Amino acid sequence: MQAILALEDGRIFRGEGYGHPGECQGEVVFNTSLTGYQEIATDPSYAGQIVVLTNPQIGNYGTNQADNESARPYIEGLIVREFSAIGSNWRSEQVTDEYMERYSVPVLAEIDTRALVRHLRTHGVMRAVISTESSDVDALVQKARRIRKMDGTDLAKVVSTKASYTFDASDPRYQGNDPLLPSAVDKPTLHVVAYDFGIKQNILRMLAREGCRVTVVPAETTAVDVMAMKPDGVFLSNGPGDPEPVDYAVQAIRDMMGRVPVFGICLGHQLCGLALGGKTYKLKFGHHGGNHPVRNNTTGKVEITAHNHNFAVDPDSINANDVALTHVDLNDNTLEGLRHKTLPLFSVQYHPEAAPGPHDSHYLFRDFRKMMEEWKG
Repeated sequence: MQAILALEDGRIFRGEGYGHPGECQGEVVFNTSLTGYQEIATDPSYAGQIVVLTNPQIGNYGTNQADNESARPYIEGLIVREFSAIGSNWRSEQVTDEYMERYSVPVLAEIDTRALVRHLRTHGVMRAVISTESSDVDALVQKARRIRKMDGTDLAKVVSTKASYTFDASDPRYQGNDPLLPSAVDKPTLHVVAYDFGIKQNILRMLAREGCRVTVVPAETTAVDVMAMKPDGVFLSNGPGDPEPVDYAVQAIRDMMGRVPVFGICLGHQLCGLALGGKTYKLKFGHHGGNHPVRNNTTGKVEITAHNHNFAVDPDSINANDVALTHVDLNDNTLEGLRHKTLPLFSVQYHPEAAPGPHDSHYLFRDFRKMMEEWKG
């Protein structure tokens, strides 16, 4: 079936439609990861966005339950160069086309994704509509211009769990035999309360592998309610949207600072920056991929890291007397990590749990456990 991508600036791309027939709308971003399309599709941080994948062939190894980062895809739509009609892998349980149709995700293929990515890099991310129903490009462009902008939008409470739950480390998705990861055997159990702003399954796995009993709570949970659970540490997850409207979480972090160890990732990092008196801003086209070089200012080493964010913390807004800037992106000098100098709080902008991405930065989960042990003991 024929499909059209209409960008808000009037640029039109025509191709073939797969997955779910119909229309979708959202902010268009691009991801440079070579593999991991299922993890990308099911990352709640992509809520409200259409994702362009730069790797030319997508769908060729199919899909399976174990690779889901959440219960369903959160992307609004998917754009690729070539979409495979088969799933050639021993782990595959469902062809990717059927998977996307099952979860109502439209897919646009057979377009020049290089031209689209170059357009986004030049002009910045923009709103768009994918349609297999309409050929009226003027109407589609006007529809794209009416889409609510990501700036000022709180999506964390939209994707968050509605009720608290305990992560079950015996779940089949818990891959305890991965030789690249540490084992939780013989480690005393520590209780971590994890804020779900759009949390990924592999984050929960990493915490469990560090011997943590994880209680996941809704985004709007107060500090009073969290501290009543007597946690050894508090984790702040990744998530979609603009961090500034998530003021309830910023207040909760301020109320917990100095009372319990805190570790934040991605949106959690941005919320830590705001809680420390900093400011955030929107990037031109964001960071989305598995190969971003980040310098660890403490060790001097460069880590190859996984990213998925559209906003960043302004390093000039952070009080250097209280907070150390621990990591920096070598592509554009974006602030990628911070640590309070006297309080047990640290955060990183990138994704140390990978999924998809390299394993360079799993050590941060060990650092979190060490911080909790030192605070407790």
